[in-house]
Amino acid sequence: MRILIWHVHGSWTTSFVQGPHTYLVPVTPDRGPDGLGRARTFDWPDSVVELPPDRLRDTDIDVVVLQRPHELALVDRWLGRRPPLVYLEHNAPHGNVPDIRHPAADVPGVTLVHVTHFNRLMWDNGTTPTEVVEHGVVDPGHRWTGELPRAAVVVNEPVRRGRTTGTDLLPAFARAAPLDVFGMGTDRLTTLPEPCRTHELAQADLHTEMARRRLYLHPVRWTSLGLSLLEAMLLGMPVVALATTEVTEAVPPGAGVVSNRIDVLTDAVRDFVADPLHARVVGDGARAAALARYGLTRFLDDWERLLKEVTR
Repeated sequence: MRILIWHVHGSWTTSFVQGPHTYLVPVTPDRGPDGLGRARTFDWPDSVVELPPDRLRDTDIDVVVLQRPHELALVDRWLGRRPPLVYLEHNAPHGNVPDIRHPAADVPGVTLVHVTHFNRLMWDNGTTPTEVVEHGVVDPGHRWTGELPRAAVVVNEPVRRGRTTGTDLLPAFARAAPLDVFGMGTDRLTTLPEPCRTHELAQADLHTEMARRRLYLHPVRWTSLGLSLLEAMLLGMPVVALATTEVTEAVPPGAGVVSNRIDVLTDAVRDFVADPLHARVVGDGARAAALARYGLTRFLDDWERLLKEVTR
């Protein structure tokens, strides 16, 4: 099967392109948002093929995976036809939730796919056929050492995203343990006391550095299920997280502490920092839970079933 998909979400796409198909990724001379081409910071197989827009019209394409509202217009302009269409929605709705209509609601010929059941519930999907294919993550391996009695946080643009990602909660957690905040734009985060640190690392180095920290902290109020959370679990890190969106499904008992009480969460951070053996045991539980629910084989099997349904 030949699948047209834009390079929008590097981590998710890394899992998707592990399947048995040919993945056609638009590329433009400026490698802008609509033509980013192959990933440069993720390991993608040779089955991911860059194509400029002017070659798409004469290319056989079995299905298109849309991820942004304007991509449907690109399909019409670049292909001049509409193959079977899947709209993959990565995000939870923002705004007047739960009354936000999805851009693909009631669009003929589209199958809408959400990455969590929470997202499917919260979006108004209209009459569009709707499915859920939960995340699958390429296993980075058990790397946890916990040698540093600190908490790892992964968030991009924490200042701009503010309360959405729980940036305002970080000072309270910093009083429980030193934080290492990883991600793009973290250098603008100036509200953390010493000895907290911010880091912008290459993707290849991120997992190793995360796993050196005693625990993973996920203070996010409102977003889809973060892949960094699942990756931390696969690394063997115990998790401390707000009980919001899909987190209560992703982090079962024995994999970490999930609550909306800040005192419960800060106590959990202190406990993991103070007791490496406890952190190791809970981290092992987190890894087992992530492998069982978010393994790559299940993810690819679910997508294979769905793609066959929409193209038959």
